[in-house]
Amino acid sequence: MDERGFDAVVGHKDIIEHLQNSADSGKISHAYLFTGEPGSGKKLLATLFATLLECEKGRSNPCMKCPSCRKALSQNHPDIIMVTHEKPNTISVQEIRDQVVNTVDIKPYESRYKIYIIDEAEKMNPQAQNALLKTIEEPPAYAVIMLLANSPDALLATILSRCIRLNLKAVSDRKVREYLMREMHLPDYEAEVAAAFAQGNIGRAQEAAAGDAFADMTGKTVEIVKGIHDMRIYEIVDTVKSLSEDKSRIDDFLDVLLMWFRDVLIYKATRETDGLVFRRELAEIRRQASVSSYEGLEEILDAIETAKVRLRANVNFDLTLELLFLTIAENL
Repeated sequence: MDERGFDAVVGHKDIIEHLQNSADSGKISHAYLFTGEPGSGKKLLATLFATLLECEKGRSNPCMKCPSCRKALSQNHPDIIMVTHEKPNTISVQEIRDQVVNTVDIKPYESRYKIYIIDEAEKMNPQAQNALLKTIEEPPAYAVIMLLANSPDALLATILSRCIRLNLKAVSDRKVREYLMREMHLPDYEAEVAAAFAQGNIGRAQEAAAGDAFADMTGKTVEIVKGIHDMRIYEIVDTVKSLSEDKSRIDDFLDVLLMWFRDVLIYKATRETDGLVFRRELAEIRRQASVSSYEGLEEILDAIETAKVRLRANVNFDLTLELLFLTIAENL
């Protein structure tokens, strides 16, 4: 959490204004639901809002200097409770009872509110959700419960109906790019690629910009796609084998492939370069656009999406990528 408070958040202006107005007017709901994909900023906004509610001075932004804010910054505030769970895919009824239901009647130790933040709230099993529902329906006046969910549809309709829902939307590529250049000191071209890759997700952009892993993977992807048309079968097998050494990044590899072939398709259709991500590779993009048909490029894009679906379904890794590479080679 940045000491600039809400001023450091990229995007989500409407949500921030709603939270600030609520804090300023004192019209605080007992239950909030922050929704958005992983990395979109749900936890940051919820934590900043909790910090603002407990701040001894701030009205629309936490001061970050009072004792309450300092404790929140160090994640050591007794009245801001982060609900935890042991099993990675489940929040049990006992965990909700122990950390929320059985403690909510104990008044705040030193602040105006007692705030519970439940990350990955969609992982609550039905019994846990029903136990929490009773607290949301009849909370003490000082209680505020913040649910953070990647997949809100997994929550009971009765819980959804009792929460103020705040949906985090994708941040514009321009704002992401400016953030990466300003805060993470990425050069213009690298920021452009990372912003396109992030698809409006600041967390994903930060991960891409941190260290050399993303840049190395992007460079490797570009080299593969520039030479794939001339690859023999054994070379394709060797390339797949090298990719299998870091299967955790295969989704990123496929997303960069999508970015590349969208560039080729855009250039083929418009002959313009302003909207291209890989402008430094214009010569190769121009060459591929000239030798590929619209139908072939659409087939490549469909094949990449199909590969992503197959890998999520645990279809054989090597076979999936080999088929993808053969499809790409046939259409270039």
